[in-house]
Amino acid sequence: MTTTTQSIEIQVDSRRVLDERLNDAVRGLQQLAMTTGTHGILLTRHKPGHYTAALSDQVPFGMTRELVH
Repeated sequence: MTTTTQSIEIQVDSRRVLDERLNDAVRGLQQLAMTTGTHGILLTRHKPGHYTAALSDQVPFGMTRELVH
């Protein structure tokens, strides 16, 4: 079972805005991950323009993985 401790919802209509928001979310989560050193970042694409960026214990610390639903 995947445990998440912090997540950020991202919903956009523009690819340029999506890239900016994903980058901002990953940078913020990287800072949080550094405090514990136990979680990586999981990016989940739910549908076009709708993503979740979250810390996850199923992703090794220092890694970012993408999941497409």
